[in-house]
Amino acid sequence: MEMDSVADAEALARLAHEGQTDRIGVPYIEHVRAVAAGLAAFGPELQMAGLLHDVVEDTPWTAGRLRAAGVPDRVVGIVEQVTNEPGVPYEEKLRRIAASRDAALVKIADNAHNSRPDRAARLDEAQRLRLAAKYRRARAVLWPAVPREDVAAILAVVNTALLPDLPPAGGPR
Repeated sequence: MEMDSVADAEALARLAHEGQTDRIGVPYIEHVRAVAAGLAAFGPELQMAGLLHDVVEDTPWTAGRLRAAGVPDRVVGIVEQVTNEPGVPYEEKLRRIAASRDAALVKIADNAHNSRPDRAARLDEAQRLRLAAKYRRARAVLWPAVPREDVAAILAVVNTALLPDLPPAGGPR
């Protein structure tokens, strides 16, 4: 069996995340759809990775099960790269992600969606401030890992509020 379309990946993500909601109570599938939308300019495999980026971390699905379901190896590899590993500090995880263009793009889209002002406004103040600082630190590592125009393309779709934070073209990153 080969899962070779974005629609197939969305169906799998919908199944895997069924019944899950995010921090603000929205069905989880909406988050992964937003991440995938931000990756559309980079091709279907990156969109598939965006849809599936939290499956291994947040559901009973494993990388092996994704492969057995026909998810392309490149997509599963990206999912594995962005999946939290117990005992690995967040900053180290970010450095590992930044070493891979594909993983960095997925994580940039994930970060951009998680950083949306309309989403943050629905969190309590302590959580909002903690997460805002965490996401800013992540952007400082992730954004320089890919060309500025790639970051801008993602932000234009996922979170235009972050566009002013993007360093000017030709300027320091």
